[in-house]
Amino acid sequence: KALPYFSYLLFFPALLGGPLCSFQRFQARVQGSSSLYPRHSFWALTWRGLQILGLEGLKVVLTGVVSAGVGLADCHQLQCIYVMWSTAGLFKLTYYSHWLLDDSLLCAAGFGFELGQSPGEEGYIPDADIWTLETTHRISLFTRRWNQSTARWLRRLIFQQSGAWPLLQTFAFSAWWHGLHPGQVFGFLCWAVMVEADYLIHTFANLFIRSWPLWLLYRTLTWAHTQLIIAYIMLAVEVRSLSSLWLLCNSYNSIFPMVYCILLLLLAKRKYKFN
Repeated sequence: KALPYFSYLLFFPALLGGPLCSFQRFQARVQGSSSLYPRHSFWALTWRGLQILGLEGLKVVLTGVVSAGVGLADCHQLQCIYVMWSTAGLFKLTYYSHWLLDDSLLCAAGFGFELGQSPGEEGYIPDADIWTLETTHRISLFTRRWNQSTARWLRRLIFQQSGAWPLLQTFAFSAWWHGLHPGQVFGFLCWAVMVEADYLIHTFANLFIRSWPLWLLYRTLTWAHTQLIIAYIMLAVEVRSLSSLWLLCNSYNSIFPMVYCILLLLLAKRKYKFN
């Protein structure tokens, strides 16, 4: 009886860190008939393969750009923003390509398209929702769509079970899960604060912005700010070392999360007075 559990723990896409699959769905899929595999899975795999090739091509181009440029230690003023954005873009392309590969393995194994899902069971979701991640103007939405299956797992395991400060507990758990390097602790805690600020900022914006031109300007500015804050967090998490984190914090890039921190304090104070 232990064999299904061992096979689940050694499930190849799961070892790569791909989309999470519940044990019940894993067992049902393995015990099911291979004739249940949908015919359109071949075309889905072909499309994912083309996407992976495109992302790898972009990675080669962006790697050359990043390698030819200066680093955070040598950049000056506004140049540091470009260095941060391009380096974070390289990290994101690596994640997207990795997730699409894992997603392809799951689909090839028959886990990507569920035909007989049980009532109340969470359906399959891919980790790489690239369009939403690159176009959203909300950090909270980016957070829910970044590594979606893991985000859903964290929401169920930590967020919904926490009494006080559920958001902070969830990101603290993520920092511990990743290894508690200085950059990871700082990055995940900063991420939690940015999500909290995002909720307040967009709540107040929805109350006061009425005209279409002003709303378009607002979305454009918040999209750019969201992408730059995510780039800041990603560099903090990926560089890990204390010296690199110090360079990042002392650069012009710290302006972007600082703006959201100030808005969080102002709007939280205003919300408290209103209540």
